[in-house]
Amino acid sequence: MARKSEKRISRRKFLKAAGTGAAALGLASGLKPLRVSLKKTQKIKPLKKIPETDAIFDHVHHANQASDQDQKSLRLSIDSKAKVKIGDLSRGGKDRTKEARKADDHDTEIKAIIVPFGILDVVGNALTIFFGQSHETSDFIVDCLEAWWQDHAHQHPNVEELAINLDNGPSVQSHRTQFIRRMVEFSHKTGLRIVLIYYPPYHSKYNPIERCWAALENYWNGAILSTVDTAVQWAANMQWKGSAPVIHLVEKVYEKGISVSQEVLEELQQFWKRSATLPKWDVVIEPT
Repeated sequence: MARKSEKRISRRKFLKAAGTGAAALGLASGLKPLRVSLKKTQKIKPLKKIPETDAIFDHVHHANQASDQDQKSLRLSIDSKAKVKIGDLSRGGKDRTKEARKADDHDTEIKAIIVPFGILDVVGNALTIFFGQSHETSDFIVDCLEAWWQDHAHQHPNVEELAINLDNGPSVQSHRTQFIRRMVEFSHKTGLRIVLIYYPPYHSKYNPIERCWAALENYWNGAILSTVDTAVQWAANMQWKGSAPVIHLVEKVYEKGISVSQEVLEELQQFWKRSATLPKWDVVIEPT
């Protein structure tokens, strides 16, 4: 028994001495001893893929590159952010205030809902955000595109083509008849060739506009967006690549569920062309 107790004591002395030596070594080097808490290893969730995913990414890469190298082509990235609830609601973020902001106990008193839609000039890094106040529809999105071009056409007098990065969201998918109809009409009004460059399903995070939404979330998460005007003002004060975005508040109310008859589609079909290999993700619309 005496030998066992001696071994235990010597082991304790060794561990204590080792700890003291490590601490001394840290102090001598000016480094603080590390205090690392245990963390559970997390498994990385695999991205879902469809058979065409790799081919779509290859097309996106080459189409983007072709647009960026063509002075007559302007590449835009567009997308809608998730709807934002307006009210005295906690957004879970933090803010530099002397006292914590006070929010409602439950997120039941929602005063309004806004729909952010963004247009990013990818090469110029210029961001424009439209805030809708009804529904995210094909008409809302194309109206925003038309308003954007009216404001920026004079900056791009040599542009004959818009190459648009987008995902296959319900309002902009290439088989949404009202979206295709409105895009054909937009092409006819402006004389622009429209190239729709879709990212693969489940990979919309690679669309450049998504980085802008992340920046907006980080900026206004600590705020209480009690009114629509408050949300708009916060968005107007954020910075993207060193500049504030241009903000528009859209008051028009949009109707959901609008579709186009087969007869109208047949008349317009001559103006758009689908890729033979990637018909859902590579669409070109030609002006009259």
